[in-house]
Amino acid sequence: MHVVGLGASAGGLDALQAFLRAIPPDSGMAYVVVQHMAAHHATMLGVLLQRVTTMPVQAATQSQPLAPDHVYVIEPGCELTVRQGQLHVDPPSLSEGVHLPIDALFQSMAADLGAFAVGVVLSGMGGDGTEGLRAIKMCGGLTLAQLPESAQFDAMPRRAIESACVDVVDVPAEMPARILQSIRATLHPAKVSVLAQDAALAVILSLVREHCKHDLSLYKASTLIRRIERRLAVHGLASLDAYAAFLRQNAQELDILFAEMLIGVTSFFRDPPLWKSLQDKVLPDLIARRGHDAPLRAWIVGCSTGEEAYSLAMVFQEVKEALPDAAACTLQIFATDLNAEAISVARKGIYPLKAVEQLSASRVARFFTQQDGCVQIDQRIRDMVLFAQHDVSLDPPFTKLDLLSCRNVLIYFNSELQQRLMPLFHYSLRPGGVLVLGNSETVGRSKDLFMPQSPKTGVYLRGDHVLHAGAVDFPVNRHALARRHPQEHIVSNPPKPHLTNLQSLADQLLLQTLSPPAVLVNQSGDILYINGRTGKYLEPAAGKANWNIHVMARPEIRTQLAVAIRQTLHEGLPVEVRGLKLEGDARHTLHITVMAVREPKALEGSVMVVFKEQLAPRRSRLGKAAMTDGEDPAIANELARAREEIQALRQEMQASKEELQAANEALQSINEELQSANEELTTSKEEAQSMNEEMQTINGELQAKLDDLALAQSDMQNLLNSTNIATLFLDSQLNVRRFTEQTTHIFHLREGDIGRPLTDLANTLIYPDLYQDAKDTVRTLIACEKEISTRDGRWFSVRIMPYRTLTNMIQGAVLTFVDITVSKTVESHRRSD
Repeated sequence: MHVVGLGASAGGLDALQAFLRAIPPDSGMAYVVVQHMAAHHATMLGVLLQRVTTMPVQAATQSQPLAPDHVYVIEPGCELTVRQGQLHVDPPSLSEGVHLPIDALFQSMAADLGAFAVGVVLSGMGGDGTEGLRAIKMCGGLTLAQLPESAQFDAMPRRAIESACVDVVDVPAEMPARILQSIRATLHPAKVSVLAQDAALAVILSLVREHCKHDLSLYKASTLIRRIERRLAVHGLASLDAYAAFLRQNAQELDILFAEMLIGVTSFFRDPPLWKSLQDKVLPDLIARRGHDAPLRAWIVGCSTGEEAYSLAMVFQEVKEALPDAAACTLQIFATDLNAEAISVARKGIYPLKAVEQLSASRVARFFTQQDGCVQIDQRIRDMVLFAQHDVSLDPPFTKLDLLSCRNVLIYFNSELQQRLMPLFHYSLRPGGVLVLGNSETVGRSKDLFMPQSPKTGVYLRGDHVLHAGAVDFPVNRHALARRHPQEHIVSNPPKPHLTNLQSLADQLLLQTLSPPAVLVNQSGDILYINGRTGKYLEPAAGKANWNIHVMARPEIRTQLAVAIRQTLHEGLPVEVRGLKLEGDARHTLHITVMAVREPKALEGSVMVVFKEQLAPRRSRLGKAAMTDGEDPAIANELARAREEIQALRQEMQASKEELQAANEALQSINEELQSANEELTTSKEEAQSMNEEMQTINGELQAKLDDLALAQSDMQNLLNSTNIATLFLDSQLNVRRFTEQTTHIFHLREGDIGRPLTDLANTLIYPDLYQDAKDTVRTLIACEKEISTRDGRWFSVRIMPYRTLTNMIQGAVLTFVDITVSKTVESHRRSD
């Protein structure tokens, strides 16, 4: 039975009456009304609501069972909750000093009813009801909020709508119909053709990816369709195409749909045999293998609201206390999920009492603290778990793990993603690591990566002696490709600005900044434009003409210039190099300013190099004295510049090292992918060879059948010819199909006449009704037999019979012509005698 919780505050009476007035008397749902009321004032809410509905309206009492087609109203000064299908009247609890009875009702409904809970927020002030709707939404229930424009006070519904946890926004009078429509459509989803479904689903997933930055295309289509069909029911839409059009106009619906796609079914110690196996064997073996004082690492994929992660922490604590030498052993648990709301709940570590009903009293007492009708995880257990939002298909994995749990997650992924994750899980685990899957999940084709330790409980050991660990698809590499490295920027050649605008753009840039000699280069160092006299700093290189600044720069400044260009490309900030000396010019020092160009857009990505000379400072007497003391300023400046260059080179080397390391990892990944592709091609080759052998066998069988058919045809032809009877075979359209040699003495037939109509054939018969008789035979299936003479004086007995196949199908006619000329002559002589 679905239970509808109605929450209202200021201005909520009219909305409640409109809602109840629109409910059919036989909806089969129970309705619980909670309105903000002062504790010391008597209420007439039940009496006022009874006037607009034929359903019984009564005040809620303690431990009252919920019945369909009944309305239950909260009493002043109390709090209503639902537990085990019954209403419970509790004293008001305070959340951060505020009484939130609507949240209390909705949260209890979510915990007790799950997907059968329906939450409705109507007119009111404040934000009561939003957290409760979020809880109902996470457990798969239906959430509604009043259209803010129709509410006397829109704060409560507007707050709920902004939280992206509302399925339906409508006026109260339309809500009952929307609820019933959604429930019926969920029970009886509309049938959609596969092609239309796939095309519309691709559009919807593309919209979700663009808006939420998460790709759900590798989830099972059936799972996604079920979630989308629920949204169709909520909005009363008839097709996926209509829903895709609706999504384009409603960005908020994309957030709701994404939250709808995420499955959050979990509980403490779900599947007890698995946890017993972990406690009795798996965890003790891991502790023994790693050492009693070594830290263990575990990763829970798809942790939802955290129950599984905390269960693992509790089991580890119990195992550690049972082992005398394992007191120093620690466990770090990484628990991740795609649902940010679920992660938020998990971090709090607060759960309803129903969540621990199946646990033993000793575990509840050891690891939980009761407060305000809820239980909270003990701080020791909480400190062992680190929660994070994470997409296992897109984000980098956690590595160096001893245990990896991915239970009941793979069943929602398609086979492509499942096959991609297994090598990744193998890579993430240490040698001897343990992989835990759900009861209905297996490692699939990756049987060489993981060995089953306990197949019934889904526990697998990492295979450490496999010839090929599979192509590990590192999601981090895909992110790295999206952000091009500075070295890649240097090597690549961006599109050059149009030559006709190059001078004006460069002149404009120089006038805005500096006007000394300068060159504009691209990221590879190719010179795009030269301003002023730069011959003192740049010179053509010997050999083939090369307009690259790294080649043309004078040897004295080449290294410093290259470092400065790389640095400005890497950091995006201007770089100045001061105090450079040119050969043959002792009076001046050269200052070089290198800056990356951002504006105008046509020059974006290029680099401006500006040269500026200054007179070298004269040495004073104090400088000369300093020289005698070993403190020559020029030497000090040179040393400082050398240190700066060395520091810059070190940074460049470090950056290059990181880039090379990333490139090496990418190449390793590509190499493994190529190895995997090679193995797949080898397997495909073997399969093709096997298929070829099968085809050859089938071909031999078919050839033997063809030989038999050819022999049978020859036998039939010889039989027909041996009878010395002219026979003509016609198809269902009375076209020539086959004929014997004797037929050519009657009809002027050749091999090329096969397929020609009977009416087109010339013959010697005096038989104008031949075609009509053949047609009638095919139509009536009655044989026709006549004696017909020819123009050359011969007589034939012409018999027309239906052509029957072995399956008793009529496919034409058979005409036989028996020469009876002799008998006719004898008969004629006898008559004359």
